[in-house]
Amino acid sequence: MRGRALVVDSDPGVQETLELWLSGLGYETARAGDAEQAHAHLARTPFDVIFCDAALAAEDGSGLCAELVRRFPESTLIALSSGPVESEAARHARSGPYDLLDRPLERSALEYALARAEDRQALRRKVGLLEREIRRAAGESPIVAASSPMIELLEATERIAGYRVGVLICGERGSGREVLARAVHAQSPRRGGPFVSAMCAGVPEPRLHATLFGHAAGVGAGGDRARDGLFVAADGGTLLLEEVGALPPTLQLELLRVLLHEEVRPIGATKARAVDVRVITSTSEDLAARVGDGGFNGELLDRLGAARLDMPPLRSRTEDIPLLVDHFFARACEATGRQLRAVSDEALERLVAYPWPGNVRELQNVIERAVLLADGDVVALSHMPEKVASPPRAVDQDRSRDLGLRRARKQLEGELIRRALRATGGNRTHAARLLEISHRALLYKIKEHAIGD
Repeated sequence: MRGRALVVDSDPGVQETLELWLSGLGYETARAGDAEQAHAHLARTPFDVIFCDAALAAEDGSGLCAELVRRFPESTLIALSSGPVESEAARHARSGPYDLLDRPLERSALEYALARAEDRQALRRKVGLLEREIRRAAGESPIVAASSPMIELLEATERIAGYRVGVLICGERGSGREVLARAVHAQSPRRGGPFVSAMCAGVPEPRLHATLFGHAAGVGAGGDRARDGLFVAADGGTLLLEEVGALPPTLQLELLRVLLHEEVRPIGATKARAVDVRVITSTSEDLAARVGDGGFNGELLDRLGAARLDMPPLRSRTEDIPLLVDHFFARACEATGRQLRAVSDEALERLVAYPWPGNVRELQNVIERAVLLADGDVVALSHMPEKVASPPRAVDQDRSRDLGLRRARKQLEGELIRRALRATGGNRTHAARLLEISHRALLYKIKEHAIGD
């Protein structure tokens, strides 16, 4: 079946003719004689193509073709002229965002219009896939930051993203190294290509070798089936190797060979395969020290770390915690369908004071759990784990007073609004989009923070 087609025309003869032609071309068809019948069909089933008499009126008296285009943008609409004498409605349809078939209808014209419709649908799907890939690469876990160290890091990320050099991301586990790697990919010329990641730690050497570089048929755990490996899967895009310091010496040499010659040789294969891959690596270790004691290949480190990005731990950028809390709270509410209002100021104070040994990943887990446990419309301190809810140690109390109270959140909010207004040249509509709030909410907050033009 090539797709579903709906024929909307007051003439039963036209309905029958189009249904016969469309069925012969492999379409599943349905008929409607007016707007009411058309909407009844569209409420039950999506259609790839809608044929509609340009002279038919919608239920509100406007043109039905224009209404269908507006309400069903995923469908391709093909208008049918009213006859040999072109009506005003047909002239409007001819200049609209859809095709027009003249009467008397001709099968060749129908086939041409359908071919154009299928081309548009294919292009729309391709664009949609690309947009989803870009959102997946950069948008699912956006980097939420307001602190100076993170802003400087993001500026450095933007600078190096366009160059095809190795990027080594250093930082503690859970600090957001993969999110930063995705940001590099999303801002690079390779953004339309795949983003593939592999964990090097905790994987047996033979399995890791086959996973990265592939194996020929009859070799390894794949049995009779050949496996390409992740370098081939990432061809034209980016490959992230997490905890690269865990690579055994033999795989370090193999990785260096791939980087030098831009080709991979699967285990058991007699020929190498060319690959075009940007390699980003991450580590929680001091690899330079590992080179000194012979634990890591120095030439490989030079290749991998041509550009280095250091992700700071969450405890050193507490200004970002209120923003991260709001971000994870909104995502958790959306994922669970819970209609919660906010995280209480008391809970936020403790979240800011807590040292976060598990970094951003731990914070995300705590917020997701709290959203599930909340028994009202506010996440309270009682919904936090005991280790977070407990009063902070004395050494952290001054910091919590500075950053954890309602005043800290208000100050940060005001600063972000000022930045958005500066970035948009004072355009409040655009600033509201940057801040992801409504225009009305922005006007209220400008007044609340006494921000001038």
